[in-house]
Amino acid sequence: MQFRYAQREDVPLILDFIKALAEYEHMADEVVATPELLEQWLFDLKKAEVLFALEDETPVGFALFFHNFSTFLGRAGIYLEDLFVLPDHRGKGYGKGLLTQLAKITVARGCGRLEWCCLDWNQPSIDFYLSMGATAMDIWTTYRVTGAQLTQLAGK
Repeated sequence: MQFRYAQREDVPLILDFIKALAEYEHMADEVVATPELLEQWLFDLKKAEVLFALEDETPVGFALFFHNFSTFLGRAGIYLEDLFVLPDHRGKGYGKGLLTQLAKITVARGCGRLEWCCLDWNQPSIDFYLSMGATAMDIWTTYRVTGAQLTQLAGK
């Protein structure tokens, strides 16, 4: 099993993975990302990174992640925004491989933790994460402000 970081020329592929994940999560209508936005935020501004899992040099899974910060730990962590393996390649260890690679990156960078969210209905993923030693942080509720509410909150 091999892995590689995404390069600028991978932007269309990254968007394909994002759309496939959104379809799986029944949220395809929420994807507004464009190749231009991804190129700007991933490669020009370097706000997130993408790691591909490869089968015979062909990307079959991806993980999009970025650094966050824990005030309690006093150091950065890695937040896994998206993890997705193409349906035909599931059950072959690519998801586990991507999480293992992210754990290695987290440790190598001196980060204090690796964390992510999972949809409550996605029992196969929940079972997978638990089998990898993850702990559900179900005492926390995620809040989000977007669109018009975000603009209003910003006083614009």
